[in-house]
Amino acid sequence: MSVDGHKEHSSAVRVRCAVITCSDTRTLDDDASGDLIAELLTSAGHEVVSRQLVIEHTDAIKLAFAAGRLDSDAVIITGGTGLAPRDRTPDVIEPLLDRTLPGFGELFRMLSFKEVGTAAMLSRALAGVRDRSVVFVLPGSPKAVRLAMESLILPELRHVVGQVQY
Repeated sequence: MSVDGHKEHSSAVRVRCAVITCSDTRTLDDDASGDLIAELLTSAGHEVVSRQLVIEHTDAIKLAFAAGRLDSDAVIITGGTGLAPRDRTPDVIEPLLDRTLPGFGELFRMLSFKEVGTAAMLSRALAGVRDRSVVFVLPGSPKAVRLAMESLILPELRHVVGQVQY
């Protein structure tokens, strides 16, 4: 089946999503990036089945990821993708993935470069698959979240989930 055929086949799929924010400084009351992810998902016809905010600690991130995968087709994580000592989200999540999607991080950094210049190389955004769940790890800034969601994730989410699950 062609890419267009796959997309057409999965176009009616309502994706169940978990949203996780990894931050030592945010709360659910001021989590602009998590709010934006949830808003964009629901506006696109998807369902946010869980929303969590956890500190940037290895065990907390692992537990949130495990819980987020329980009732979801996709897990979208924001925060902790930089180079600061506390930024460990990609280091925790990547070993838990069965497969990675290197193109996601490459495309995100390319698009980000057009907006922020060479600082784009500091992002460790990534994507992959764990069992039958698609996983995206995004930077914590709302601007980066919007770029990733609108340019990469939302246009392909149904298609990617369809590929992983069917």
